[in-house]
Amino acid sequence: MASVSVSHMILFIASMVIAASVAGVFTSSVDQLADAIDDQGLEVSDDVRTSIEIISDSGSNSIYNNSTDTVTVLVKNTGTNRLTPESGQIDVLMNGQFQAPEDVAVELLGSGQRWSENEVIRVNVSNITLQNGDHRVKVIVNGDEDLFLFRVEGQT
Repeated sequence: MASVSVSHMILFIASMVIAASVAGVFTSSVDQLADAIDDQGLEVSDDVRTSIEIISDSGSNSIYNNSTDTVTVLVKNTGTNRLTPESGQIDVLMNGQFQAPEDVAVELLGSGQRWSENEVIRVNVSNITLQNGDHRVKVIVNGDEDLFLFRVEGQT
């Protein structure tokens, strides 16, 4: 009779040790999952608050300068997120080809160091040789993108 009680006691203690270790693992996993969800929420918030629009005139002759092989577009921050106006933070695709950051120059047309809501930047993409015809520029900032179509005419 005493041997049965001792066996039950050993099994009870073993099950309590296993339950405590499982609870510890679950608690740690739940904390890590909660932290990951918080981080993802902040990133999504930045993406949602970011909005840009290319406001250059597609009929203008100032988009492409064939003497300097430069494409220039004006981009407006139409979102509520304050952005960094640096070429490393802005991706540019010219006719579907990614442009290296060293070929992209960004100039903030407003005052201050940050690209605030409703402010405009000038994006100059150098080392571009375009033929007559239709072309497209895609600007990507913080996950938001805008596509700009323009035509080059009269180039030799």
